[in-house]
Amino acid sequence: MSGQKIPLAGVIGAPIAHSKSPILHGHWLRRHGIRGFYIPMDVAPGDLRDVLREMPKMGFVGANVTLPHKEAVLDIADLVTDRATLIGAANTLIFRQDGKIHADNTDGYGFLENLKTGAPDWKPQDGPAAVLGAGGGARAVIASLLEAGTPKILLSNRTRVRAEKLQSDFGNRVSVVDWVQAGNMLEEARLVVNTSSLGMVGKPEMRVPLDGLRPGTVVTDLVYTPLRTRLLETAEAKRCVTVDGLGMLLHQAVPGFERWFGTRPQVDDETRRVVLGG
Repeated sequence: MSGQKIPLAGVIGAPIAHSKSPILHGHWLRRHGIRGFYIPMDVAPGDLRDVLREMPKMGFVGANVTLPHKEAVLDIADLVTDRATLIGAANTLIFRQDGKIHADNTDGYGFLENLKTGAPDWKPQDGPAAVLGAGGGARAVIASLLEAGTPKILLSNRTRVRAEKLQSDFGNRVSVVDWVQAGNMLEEARLVVNTSSLGMVGKPEMRVPLDGLRPGTVVTDLVYTPLRTRLLETAEAKRCVTVDGLGMLLHQAVPGFERWFGTRPQVDDETRRVVLGG
């Protein structure tokens, strides 16, 4: 028996039972023959700081954080990457050997990698992107698109003031469009992204008129329950290039797994099948 510690990681949220991350990381640990574990942890906001400070002593090498903790961890971490600061949230923590907590955000990376895989002909420089929603997902998407060279982002949200806040944070390449006019953004967009919860199981349907979608426009939805949202089904019928949201979840997990367990996992068809329960 080796005296080496078994590396532990996990995902922290409240609630957390619905998370697919333990299935995903468990699959990769088995595939690569790594003696490690990745577990779901339901942690109340008031306990977050204490829990994070104790985890390295228990053998944890890192963790993912999800709602409602993605903003709060920025105040707890010792080191925060520039992109996590810009997005205003972290989803990946690394517990360093010196005891310091390093916070990063890999959502934008996962978003772009998913697009590269699902729409290989799309280039950020091709033209404007239309973004629906102004929450944490939108911040990660906008930050990654601007960094990749998208010339202009048309942003619309049901509550206009939240979209205006993003515009003030990200600058003049972001233009806010009234929600009642959101359908008009689609005509000039080369990429359409739904970052809102509209269309998700148990949430209201997306009511934005989709007549402006043109053949060849890339359309992606961060919602992955259901996998084929009404937005994606309509876009497919209009001969758009559609990319579902599951790939973003899979790709955003790659950098964390690599940092924690020392192996870079592959996102492939088998990974998708396992996470979908196949």
